Amino acid sequence: MRHPPHLPHARHLFRLLLGAVLTTAGFVVGPVIPASGSAPVCTVEYTAANQWDGGFQGAVTLTNLGPSVGSWDLKFALPGNGTVTGGWNARWSQSGRAVTASNETWNATLATGASVMAGFLVSGSGAGAGSPPATFTLNGTPCNTDPGPDPTDPTDPPDPTTGPPVLKVSGNRLVDESGATRRMLGVNRSGGEFMCVQGHGIFDGPVDDASVRAIADWKANTVRIPLNEECWLGLDNIDPRYAGTHYIDAVKDLVRRVRDHGMTPMVELHWSWGQYTGNSAGCSDVHASCQKPMPDARYTPDFWSSVASTFKDDPTVVFDLFNEPYPDRATPTPDQAWTCWRDGGTCPGIGYEVAGMQDLVDAVRATGAGNLILAGGLAYSNDLGQWLRHRPVDPAGNLAAAWHVYNFNVCANEDCWNSTLAPVAAEVPLVAGEIGENTCSHNFADRVMRWFDDRGLSYLGWTWNTWDCSSGPSLISDYEGTPTPYGIGLRDHLRALDS
Repeated sequence: MRHPPHLPHARHLFRLLLGAVLTTAGFVVGPVIPASGSAPVCTVEYTAANQWDGGFQGAVTLTNLGPSVGSWDLKFALPGNGTVTGGWNARWSQSGRAVTASNETWNATLATGASVMAGFLVSGSGAGAGSPPATFTLNGTPCNTDPGPDPTDPTDPPDPTTGPPVLKVSGNRLVDESGATRRMLGVNRSGGEFMCVQGHGIFDGPVDDASVRAIADWKANTVRIPLNEECWLGLDNIDPRYAGTHYIDAVKDLVRRVRDHGMTPMVELHWSWGQYTGNSAGCSDVHASCQKPMPDARYTPDFWSSVASTFKDDPTVVFDLFNEPYPDRATPTPDQAWTCWRDGGTCPGIGYEVAGMQDLVDAVRATGAGNLILAGGLAYSNDLGQWLRHRPVDPAGNLAAAWHVYNFNVCANEDCWNSTLAPVAAEVPLVAGEIGENTCSHNFADRVMRWFDDRGLSYLGWTWNTWDCSSGPSLISDYEGTPTPYGIGLRDHLRALDS
């Protein structure tokens, strides 16, 4: 999906079930009711993860159990001798070891039962990631802790029998380890492609266990996670707080949470480097701040080498090579566009050296990763007319076709799907990585799902974000999973399929 250059900030207030515990690569401190049994005014969950020499990334989730407040200060003493160097979703300050997280203007009101998560970075010798703060206060009142762990706590180690399958291509089907046919049915979780390059953070809204559980509650079995290559590679133009190791660790955490809830994680390159100012340009910026017509040879192979190396030991993770290629808008003929798509190099109308789909398949396989790979076609992945003729060679034999469709695309009716998609789906697995409509309704999406259901194909709705569905296809109005009038179509459909 093409984004406007600057998306509105999503609401960062969300509710957590009392006693839910965040999961990270570090440790979690959850609340415990005091012996007196007095009603807690607030609860705080503290996490410290993504540790490195001389620092760590932390987060606090504050739940207000008292009267609604119009502004808030959360105070605690930082363990060890570290210094808070920055953060998100709050204004952070420190005096000695005393740390204060104060609300931003957009999340000042904290209603009874509402929660807010704020993250921070700590540096310095003896940073103290190994122990939690002893106390927390909300506007000067101590935060007591809650009733202890739920015996069905979703952060317990997942049952391997209910985890996501390892997907493989078998003819024109996706199959699991037993050979049973599988479909990927789910949602996109946008944010990782744009927040970091715009300097706002890493994800748009919460990606904690509760928010991922809400996706699973729709009976989704797959979550597509768009990424930004400059943020992953930690290039100089990205705020260091959101770049490189910090970004990679955050993505790994989200992938793990998706897996823990039995869903297939799909990581995808959405925005990439390279200056393009030709037909249908999304921006004039050389940096990865919008959709480019093709991936670049300068950074994208390195991106996929790193991503594949990161996840090659987890074959449940699916790789979607490039969001929405559109070299057809730049090159004079369809044949030139498809050749550019596959082979890259110097492409007419594109000013930077292009990495073709074959280059990216080769970069992934050179790491030893055997994960399922998806490759979308031309016209923002809406045209698969010559996909079979130009498909890259995959030595692992684990390549499927990706396709995107919205009600405003050219190929947006059953006649086109029958003539151009059906021949592809007869030879290779076909995955609609994005389906949606900009009508704040679901009539068109219902037609797409019906066509794909009839053929046993996969599809993912755009997008699990709390934007205004009248200005774009947003599935939810809050991160508890309340559907918009558009999202209710996908939610009810997935639940009906699962019943």
